[in-house]
Amino acid sequence: MRSLKYFICIIFSIIALSITVSAKNKCVPKAYVFGVAASFNDSIVYFTDIQELDSAWIDDKSDFLLNRSDYSYQLKNYFEQKNIPHRTCIVSYALKRKDIDKKYQKIKNKYVKNGNINIKYISSDDFHFTNVKPE
Repeated sequence: MRSLKYFICIIFSIIALSITVSAKNKCVPKAYVFGVAASFNDSIVYFTDIQELDSAWIDDKSDFLLNRSDYSYQLKNYFEQKNIPHRTCIVSYALKRKDIDKKYQKIKNKYVKNGNINIKYISSDDFHFTNVKPE
């Protein structure tokens, strides 16, 4: 009886391990991203253009963009180089162009509703996201 319990425990451990190992990263041919940078110290919010990333890495199960914080740091570093520090930067992404357009408009509308926010746009010529490979 005792050996049967150990055997069942080992089987469940192997199954649990195979489930966690099956989560993989995959490279998609393209993804769409944009960034938003805001500060609590002023009323200026910056939006980047919607940009196409070639060969973006996503989580296979959740379609979550991997290393998204690295993309945010790219935008944050851009502002620090322009001597505009202390920005909170977010990056939004989608795998389809129509989905990213909806996200862009939704976030932009939140700032437009608040009448005392000044929105500035950053063109792709001034700032462009670069691909980040997962480690």
